Amino acid sequence: MVEPGDPAPEFRLPDCEGNTVSLSDLIGSRVVIYFYPKDDTPGCTSEALDFTALVEVFSAANTVVLGVSPDSVASHCKFRDKHMISVRLLSDPDKAAAHAYGVWVEKSMYGRKYMGVDRSTFLIGPDGRVARVWRQVKVKDHAAEVLAAARELSA
Repeated sequence: MVEPGDPAPEFRLPDCEGNTVSLSDLIGSRVVIYFYPKDDTPGCTSEALDFTALVEVFSAANTVVLGVSPDSVASHCKFRDKHMISVRLLSDPDKAAAHAYGVWVEKSMYGRKYMGVDRSTFLIGPDGRVARVWRQVKVKDHAAEVLAAARELSA
């Protein structure tokens, strides 16, 4: 389980533009990584739109926002274009990043057990260490709470 103070696990994941994004490329900036279960579902769409609404404010606070799910690059591109999402979405189809951050967990719905992403957010400082962790995120007001924490980190 990744906790505050730990070095943030490295990852190399593709985005919609065909680029590979790695955490080490972002050292020196604050980084928000929010893991979400599935493109184009109600909660995940709301979360992406909330982060999109604040993406310029995050940028002004020298903070990069990345959304990560196991969905394919093609799915991310369709999701981004459909909802005009400006947050960079990264594909983690083999769930390597989800495992590294401890968000690939057993879940239960209607008595059925299955594996899935525990909606979680990590704020990583410019030094590459985890500054804050939010697990089992409730979407409402979450992006604003993360922005406030990113601003505190820069103070």
